[in-house]
Amino acid sequence: MAEYQNIFTRVQVHAPAHMGVPLTVNPESRVGKPFHVHLLGLIGDAQLGPIYLGWFGMASLLFGFLAIEIIGLNMMASVNWSPIQFIRQLPWLALEPPAASYGLKIPPLAQGGWWLMAGFFLTLSILLWWVRMYRRARALGIGTHVAWAFAAAIWLYLVLGFIRPVMMGSWAEAVPFGIFPHLDWTAAFSIRYGNLFYNPFHMLSIAFLYGAALIFAMHGATILAVTRFGGEREIEQIADRGTASERAALFWRWTMGFNATMESIHRWGWWFAVLCPLTGGIGILLTGTVVDNWFLWAVKHGVAPMYPAALAPLVDPAMALTGATK
Repeated sequence: MAEYQNIFTRVQVHAPAHMGVPLTVNPESRVGKPFHVHLLGLIGDAQLGPIYLGWFGMASLLFGFLAIEIIGLNMMASVNWSPIQFIRQLPWLALEPPAASYGLKIPPLAQGGWWLMAGFFLTLSILLWWVRMYRRARALGIGTHVAWAFAAAIWLYLVLGFIRPVMMGSWAEAVPFGIFPHLDWTAAFSIRYGNLFYNPFHMLSIAFLYGAALIFAMHGATILAVTRFGGEREIEQIADRGTASERAALFWRWTMGFNATMESIHRWGWWFAVLCPLTGGIGILLTGTVVDNWFLWAVKHGVAPMYPAALAPLVDPAMALTGATK
C-alpha cells in the first residue's frame, strides 16, 4: 500500500522533555534547556538538548574553530578579501601544504606554515572529540563501538595528512585543504603511482564501501517496511512471534535463503563500514613507500595484463603533414 511507503516519521509523540540518564559525575555539564522541533522529528527525536560538552568537548570545538578560521582566512586572502569571490570560488579555493623543498621542516607561514598550523589544530580537535565520545560511552555504561568506528576514519585522516608524509620525508605529500583541490590531489596521486585502482587495498576499501552502503540500505529499508507493525521497536520484539521482527526475518529467509538477526545485521554493517577506511589507509600508506607503480605491481602479480606491444612504429603527425621521412 502506498500509505505505508513511509520515508519520514509520520507520527510524532509529544511528551515532556527527557533530561536523560542521571549522571553520577559532573551532572551540571549538561547545558541548554531542551525544546522540540517538528522538522527534527521527521528524521529522529524531536527533542533538542540538553547537550553535554565537558572540557574535552569545549576544547575540541575551540581547536576546530581555530583550524577552520585559519583555512577560511587564507582562502579569503587568496581572492583579495572579496566576499563575493570567496563565495563564488569557494569550491576551487585551497590552503596548500608546503613545497617539497622544505621536507619536514617548518616553513614560513605564507609558504605552507598556515597549512601546518591548521592541520595541527584540526587534528587536535578530532582527537579530543574522540576522547569525548569514548568517555561519554563509558559514563553511560554502553559499548564504545561508535568511538572505535570513528577511530577507523581518524586512521585514514592521519595516514593522508601525517603518517605517510612523515614516512615520505615531505609535507608536500599531504592533502591540501579544499573541496576540488583535494579531489585534484587524489587524481594526481593515482596517476603518479600507476593508477590506484590496481592497489589491492583500494579494491578492498571500495568493496567494503559499497558493501556497507548496501547493507545499511537493506537494513533501513527492512525496518521501514515493517514500521506498520512497530518494527522500530526491535529489541522488545526479537523473541515474539508474528511481530515485525519475525516478518522481517522471514522476508530475508524467503528472498535470500538466510536471515541475519536484529543484532548481527548491525555487526555486519559496523565491520563493513569500519574496514573501508582501515583498508583504504593501508593502501595509501603503501603507495610511494613500498610500491611506486601499482599497474606494474598488478602486471607482475597477474592482476592486470600488460599492454600489447605496438604492431608498427608511431608516426609523428607533424612530420607526416610536411612529407618528412621518419
